[in-house]
Amino acid sequence: SCDASHLCNCSSMGLEFIPPGLTAKITVLNLAHNRIKHIQSQDLQQAVNLKTLLLQSNEISSIDEDSFQSLEKLELLDLSNNSLAHLSPVWFGHLFSLQHLHLQGNSYRDLGQSSPFSRLRNLSSLHLGNPQFSVIRQGNFEGIEFLHKLWIDGSNLSQYEQGSLKSIKEINHMIINLRNSNIFSEIIRDLVHSVTWLEVAEIKLPVEKKSLVQNSTRPFRIQKLTFKEALFTDQSISQTIVSLKEVTSLKELQAINCALEGKGIWNTKEIARSRQSFVETITIIKAVIQNFHLFFDLEGMESQINKLKRLTIASSNVFMVPCNLARNFSSLLYLDFHDNLLANNRLNETICERSWPSLQTLNLSQNSLKSLELTAEYILRLPKLNNLDISQNNFVEIPDECKWPKHLKYLNLSSTQIPKVTACIPESLEVLDVSGNNLKEFGRRLPSLKELYLTRNQLKTLPGA
Repeated sequence: SCDASHLCNCSSMGLEFIPPGLTAKITVLNLAHNRIKHIQSQDLQQAVNLKTLLLQSNEISSIDEDSFQSLEKLELLDLSNNSLAHLSPVWFGHLFSLQHLHLQGNSYRDLGQSSPFSRLRNLSSLHLGNPQFSVIRQGNFEGIEFLHKLWIDGSNLSQYEQGSLKSIKEINHMIINLRNSNIFSEIIRDLVHSVTWLEVAEIKLPVEKKSLVQNSTRPFRIQKLTFKEALFTDQSISQTIVSLKEVTSLKELQAINCALEGKGIWNTKEIARSRQSFVETITIIKAVIQNFHLFFDLEGMESQINKLKRLTIASSNVFMVPCNLARNFSSLLYLDFHDNLLANNRLNETICERSWPSLQTLNLSQNSLKSLELTAEYILRLPKLNNLDISQNNFVEIPDECKWPKHLKYLNLSSTQIPKVTACIPESLEVLDVSGNNLKEFGRRLPSLKELYLTRNQLKTLPGA
């Protein structure tokens, strides 16, 4: 079924072959989720203006060598989730306009002895690999100089020839699933000069004391490193921190859905002896620490955190930050502790006198704070704070008066069950969110206010301008 815009949607029709009669009018052909097993030479011969060809989730196990020969205008080819046991460079030889190629989820074990992609000069994104994919050889990526995104499912990759990814001069974002820790360092060494953002999933980090840069004189490109569903030990974290300091271009670290087998007993002496870290942003989301209540206070790490500017630790059972550690976050501007276990009785330690001295933005939403008065009292210790989110805490009561940092401009008190608005709300505010509460009226005068959020309350009248 084809429409006036030259799009033919034949997906999920139970087709066992590419339908005949395709013409030069078609620009988009969707044959996904069928039962096609073989692509023949003549199937697409007349579809010379095709720009998008979707063949994912079929049963394709063979493709005639000249099947795509007439598709010089093709920009997107999706052959993912089929049964291709090998890849032929000849298939892609005439796809001069191809920008996006999806080959993941087939059954090939390698990419052959040379590069299947050597003629794809306009390629922007490439997704390859599968559970059987086990070998990457030198020359496999020859011909590709720039990629916006490279995604490799290498969960069972067991052999990586050093230098294989070096031929790609620039990659904006690379994602690789990798369980073999022995080849992790080799891949990193090949990528520090070409990848801007590297995402590694499923890895159990190695403890080896090998340099990631090996006396390299070339400039580093990597700025952001993300670990997803990775497994850390106390030993591997210590070694990783030391190794990553060598990569002077690295500015941002992320750990998402990662687990730590340990108690925070890190080799702080070796970490402190190594060079200064250049990382400015750290994000940790959904960290799993089996015995988080036994986690050590990271004494000895103070010298390593004074250059950090942004820190997020969310959904990770944080219940306290030791005062001495908090005082050493001297450059931190942004702190996000949302969805944790912070309670008022520990906030005195977490936000002690002279802690977080440069902090401008603080997110404590979705914690276990119960007293708005005590919360305000501790937050008053942050003289530069102008943006505060304490939403989704169960305050219930609101005092008649509170003291806040004098520069506070943005305050989020949504979904905190407060029954009214009092002089506890500071006059300095420009933005106030009190939505999702039990408010029946709003009588507070806020002369600097520019934005007010009041939805999901029980107001009988709107406040005057």
